[in-house]
Amino acid sequence: MEKDGGVLVIRRIHVKYKLHVPDPDEVRDTVARVLDMHVDKCPVALSIKGAIEVTTDVEFV
Repeated sequence: MEKDGGVLVIRRIHVKYKLHVPDPDEVRDTVARVLDMHVDKCPVALSIKGAIEVTTDVEFV
């Protein structure tokens, strides 16, 4: 968050997914493709697109 004229404003959102999978290498390519299209398919991301930057990341556990 940043201040704009003394008011807190959300400029960026970072979404971090934690995926529990037995073999991350088996799904890594699929997950990468899904994350690439996330902003264009997520209703929330589409609603704030242009006003708030949305980034994604994944952690395999």
